[in-house]
Amino acid sequence: MASTSRNESDGDDEPQEEELERFDDFTLASSWERFISDIEAVCRQWMADGPKNLLKKGAVRLGPSMNLYKVKSELKHALKSYCMEYHFESNSDGKIADWDWSLHDLQLCFGVNDFLVIAPQSASGVILDAPESSKLLSAVAIALSNCSSMWPAFVPVHDPSKKSYIGIQSMGTIFTRRFEADHFSSQVPVKLMHLEGLFELFVSKFAYSTLDFSAHFFQVHFTMKLTYKTISHDDDDATHGVDAEFVESGGSPKGDTHTRVQWDDDCPWSEWYSAEDPVRGIELVTIWTDKMVESSSEMAELENASPHEAEKWMLCPNISSTISDGSRANSVGFASQLSLLVDALNMSFEAQFMEDFVSVEKPGMDNLKSSMVVPPPSVVDRLLKELFQDAFKLSGFRKGEHKNSRFIKGAPLESLFAQFCLSSLWLGNCNIRAIASFWIEFVREVRWCWEESQPLPRMPGRGSIDLSTCLVNQKLQMLAICIEKKQQLNEEYHDCIGSEDDHPIIVENDQVVDESWKTPEPGERSDEKCDSPSTPTNFHNAVISGPTCGTKSDDFTPSSDSKSSDYMRRGSAGVVGPMMLLKSHQSMHAPFTQEAPLMTEDMHEERLQAVDTFGDSFSFSAQLEKEILSSDMSAFKAANPEAGFEDFIRWHSPGDWETDDTLKSEPPSGFASVGSKDDWPPQGRLSQRMSERGNLWRKIWNDAPSLPASEQKPLLDPNREGEKILHYLETIRPHQLLEQMVCTSFRAAADTLNQTSFGGLKQMQTKIDQLYPTMASMLKPLQANRLSIGSEAFEDLRRLSVVFGHVEKLLTIAASLHRKFLQAPSMSEAIFASYCEFYSKRMGTGSVEENGDMEFSMKLQVRNHERQIVSSMFAPPTVNQSWRKVLSMGNLLNGHEPIVREIIFSKRDRVSGNHYASHTPRGFNKEIETYRMYVSGTSNNLRVALSVASCD
Repeated sequence: MASTSRNESDGDDEPQEEELERFDDFTLASSWERFISDIEAVCRQWMADGPKNLLKKGAVRLGPSMNLYKVKSELKHALKSYCMEYHFESNSDGKIADWDWSLHDLQLCFGVNDFLVIAPQSASGVILDAPESSKLLSAVAIALSNCSSMWPAFVPVHDPSKKSYIGIQSMGTIFTRRFEADHFSSQVPVKLMHLEGLFELFVSKFAYSTLDFSAHFFQVHFTMKLTYKTISHDDDDATHGVDAEFVESGGSPKGDTHTRVQWDDDCPWSEWYSAEDPVRGIELVTIWTDKMVESSSEMAELENASPHEAEKWMLCPNISSTISDGSRANSVGFASQLSLLVDALNMSFEAQFMEDFVSVEKPGMDNLKSSMVVPPPSVVDRLLKELFQDAFKLSGFRKGEHKNSRFIKGAPLESLFAQFCLSSLWLGNCNIRAIASFWIEFVREVRWCWEESQPLPRMPGRGSIDLSTCLVNQKLQMLAICIEKKQQLNEEYHDCIGSEDDHPIIVENDQVVDESWKTPEPGERSDEKCDSPSTPTNFHNAVISGPTCGTKSDDFTPSSDSKSSDYMRRGSAGVVGPMMLLKSHQSMHAPFTQEAPLMTEDMHEERLQAVDTFGDSFSFSAQLEKEILSSDMSAFKAANPEAGFEDFIRWHSPGDWETDDTLKSEPPSGFASVGSKDDWPPQGRLSQRMSERGNLWRKIWNDAPSLPASEQKPLLDPNREGEKILHYLETIRPHQLLEQMVCTSFRAAADTLNQTSFGGLKQMQTKIDQLYPTMASMLKPLQANRLSIGSEAFEDLRRLSVVFGHVEKLLTIAASLHRKFLQAPSMSEAIFASYCEFYSKRMGTGSVEENGDMEFSMKLQVRNHERQIVSSMFAPPTVNQSWRKVLSMGNLLNGHEPIVREIIFSKRDRVSGNHYASHTPRGFNKEIETYRMYVSGTSNNLRVALSVASCD
């Protein structure tokens, strides 16, 4: 009994165990079912989150110009790992435009919106086994069906380069859409190269194969996009490589280093380097919008149609990615060389003299010798020959300079030192040893010009010293003036020895007159109430001509004692208005005077330091100006033989001649009025400082001889000053030279770029205008000689070189766009404005860690009146260019066939009452896209994507 009872009890437990196993035990589920369950769980989670929550959870945006995001999840099945990605748009109305530029590849091929992609996690990410791919797609389709999701799902197949996919989409309870895409990279059938054959290929997908497609009509929707591209120069990179190799060998790109015409041969920077054309080409997209096509003959007519018949033209500039990637690895330009010059400045503190960097016996320079290349003497000689060639006109000395360039204490662009600095940028990678060797030879060449009395090229030999420039430029300018004066003195010396009849002599009013001496009209001199000598503007050329042989008869008016030679008037420039001499009651004559001696900035600083040391006393100031005062007094005595000290003060320093209150109505010039004899002599007296006992001015007056300026010793001794300048150039400290070179190089490089013609691109002009204040601010420590080893200013200089590079790159783009769109400036302005917005984040701080994956992409719609201008950019191909391609496609634009032809065929049907849905609900009448085929390719490759909707 017990046994029977036990058996019965066991029999009752069996159904219980079966029920528990059926509802709770999942251990018997296959791995395939678990895989589908995992896919379903992930899809349900994504559907529950929705686009907004997925964005919050870190969905990744696919591109800056795309409104498409993706999330992914990793899955495992049968020891294999898979990655499933869900692509979705953040805000979408469910409609996809055919030629939307922001579409994903699968969206364009199949006309879908949100979609799934599942692929194995392997090196290629592609399934090569067809059954495995079908099984994987089935698993995703089952999971999506369980979720009641209508997302299309795709699985990649075949080789990755073919971009082949299979896919499926549930469209509800009635229809299912299947997708398939494949690619033919070679051996494209001739028939499929033409629109007629592609049309018949699409019709064959839904029409009976036995039909003659050319004799039947089918209502097919058709839209097409053709892309044309301008022909690029295949030899550009080769020529650029020659320039780069030449610079690497220690040479300078200045001069004619290539014979082939480059795009930037007329740009100002082409004298120093050849830049890569940033606008590699122009892509033109022509779009035929949706139209109904019924036969293959219509397609043949469309193939022969001109691109001008297209409804829409879009222009796409192809700007080189090397411009915007922030990399300076292979970039050649001023910015890269300026950065090397900053490094040379940093190393210049390691030696006392420039010779130390090239000396063989100098200890501590072994590391420099191994890492830095000194250019061969032949290269240096060639550069010196270019610098010192005597074919430079000073009329364009400041041509091309920006209005704010003077705020940078450098040398003018066309000056000798500026050209030396620019040449140094391209010499031996601009290292300190190359610069030192070049500077030593440069100074030797300058000394040769001095010793041979040859004019210093690219430097003005007359005028005043420009104190707004750097000290080296001031020294060279003063040396050029000294050479000029030295040369004139030598000529005068040889003239005196050779012949006394070199100048034409004429007789005028029984007096001998030398035509080489030009006497100004009386009254040309203006009085100045100051303590500095006044110099007629036209005297400089006359005073250096040496003693004169005679003057006009008016200048020899004898005094009462005509027997004395001291009373003979000499060197008069004319009568000074109504002023009369106090004692003799004769008209006062203004003398020719020598110009004040030229001084450079360091000479002025020495005088200021002396004034600070000894105090700003009147006597000390007179002592500093003793030579000038003595020269002016001697000239005044020669022009006014009977003048006294008071007369000189009234002419030279009217402020030191005080009159009584009753005579304050005199003219503001300080002239003594000449009226009746009763008004003479004029009432007045010397100022207190001039009346003091032991006054230095009076002492100088007493000691000054009566000599006209033409017979005086020159205030400027050219021999002495010239040797002092050469000593300065030969013994300048390396860091002092490099500081001035950096300032001058930045200024000269900017002024060179400023000469670029870029049309009316206001944004470019604004960036150039902003660059100069930035440079002036960051170069201030160098201009004030406040730089030291390890200074933070070096980092500022490196950032400045990066900022300079940004402006330089934008300028090359502006110049290239201006040349390509010379007849359509509005298009170049629109493209440049868009690129500036794209590139703006790389400006400012000068950081080079920007995202280099972003590429500039712009589509500019071409208006009807601009089409002819754009069409002219596609010049007919030459014989050498056309033989390479066999034209197999139609729709030619000036002989150019499309580089890409994209077509979308589609057929639409109503669901109700047709063979697709014989059992559709009553009253259901909806038009759907039953067939869709996307075709992309050329005569050498073809890609076809087909989607078919069917009732399963």
